[in-house]
Amino acid sequence: MKGLLNQMDVSLKERTISSLIWKFLERAGNQLVLLLVQIVMARILTPTDFGVIAIILVFINLANVFIQSGLGTALVQSESATEADYSTVFWISFAISFVLFIALYFFAPAVSIAYAEPRLTWPLRILSLTLLINAYNSVQIAVVQRSLQFDRTFKATAWSVCISGALGIASALLGFGIWALIVQQLFYQSVNCISLYIQTRWIPKFEFGLSRAKELYSFGWKILASNLLNQGYLSLYDLVVGAQFSVGQLGLVSQGKKYPSALGSMLDGAIQPVMMSAVSRVQSDLPSVKRLTRRALKTSTFVIVPCMTLFAVAAKPVVLILLGNKWLPCVPFLQIYCFVYALLPIHSSNLSALCGMGRSDINFLLEIIKKLLGMTALCFGAFVFNNIYVLVGSALFTGVIGTFINSFPNKSIIGYSYLEQLKDIGPSFIFSLFAGFCALFAGSFFSNPYLAILIECLIMGILYLGLSKVLHLEAFEYLINTARDLISAKRH
Repeated sequence: MKGLLNQMDVSLKERTISSLIWKFLERAGNQLVLLLVQIVMARILTPTDFGVIAIILVFINLANVFIQSGLGTALVQSESATEADYSTVFWISFAISFVLFIALYFFAPAVSIAYAEPRLTWPLRILSLTLLINAYNSVQIAVVQRSLQFDRTFKATAWSVCISGALGIASALLGFGIWALIVQQLFYQSVNCISLYIQTRWIPKFEFGLSRAKELYSFGWKILASNLLNQGYLSLYDLVVGAQFSVGQLGLVSQGKKYPSALGSMLDGAIQPVMMSAVSRVQSDLPSVKRLTRRALKTSTFVIVPCMTLFAVAAKPVVLILLGNKWLPCVPFLQIYCFVYALLPIHSSNLSALCGMGRSDINFLLEIIKKLLGMTALCFGAFVFNNIYVLVGSALFTGVIGTFINSFPNKSIIGYSYLEQLKDIGPSFIFSLFAGFCALFAGSFFSNPYLAILIECLIMGILYLGLSKVLHLEAFEYLINTARDLISAKRH
């Protein structure tokens, strides 16, 4: 454990880049397998079935917010976390997870009655077992993140997604229905924990430091409140769609959101945990914090925006090929969420910088403002306009406004203004939109969905990368130079 936490023989830059690569590989592998499982299940299940799963996940995801309690983030951010701190956090998380598991077990029949869906009871009860596993897993991840040893999470994820994915797909093909997702989730969490244990050998001790728990929680409760507010809003969103429209419509919306969300998580989710860990180590050096934030924002935007644009352009043929005709009504929702998640880098880079600086109080305040805005837009879409497309479209409106809200504090904290950020990401958006319109136009001449996707990908890639090279876009040159440096280092 000590060796894991104190390996400081490599420079921060080298370790950050290495961690970024491993985190990306972890995210990419995880999301690809999960998407494969979802695609197989979408071929078998109906939109209503996915609506039922979405309702189950509302309660599981809310419970997981309480289990993590922001204490894992507090451990990563802390400059002097000890063995006793890790054990303290574990026992708090485990106690919370046990209480929530019991509560959900007995609450499950009431959920089934409320939605007139008897299939909810036992899937919700069984999936609640993951709460107990997550109490341990969250501390394991904090151990790895503090040391920037993200190759360990990559290995753990590789084992867990392969085993759980194979079992999930097999269950779906055998006709297990929604139980295929339950099997996949349970084995994913279990194998992940076992793999991380083998690599870190961390086990909790019978130690509990009340004073340290209070210190960690003074930071962590703000993250908890912020995450709870965010997850509560997402849960309310799903519950309103299911109640105001239908469970089937909820299935279409959740399916349309799922794939842009997975793509955004795969790309941006690899950068931000690494960034927060790096920022926490140089938080007293404001120029370094700003430099890390700018690099994360530029790099993630350069990668994510064209991917989301291409996904929106090719949405119809992609859905037709992967999911089938019955899922074509989800295409407009998918396209809207592509542009919502294209804004993800400016959100997450600013928030990661705040958390890395220990300003979880500001993070919490920002979440309150954004969620009030989001709930207002949600109510207008659902109850005033009573239109599912207006409701989903409101997510794009709140996302745009949210970029300003999230970036505003960093003008005074690290000297990185909203205008500077727009200048940094502007070229990636302009190049992507231009290439996207050209790709959409070219693809419209082909009725074959496979050929249309191929043409759109070629046009998008050639134009976007060509413009980036010709006009010497900084993010493009940075990625190329970094790749060359890594290849050169491997050779020597």
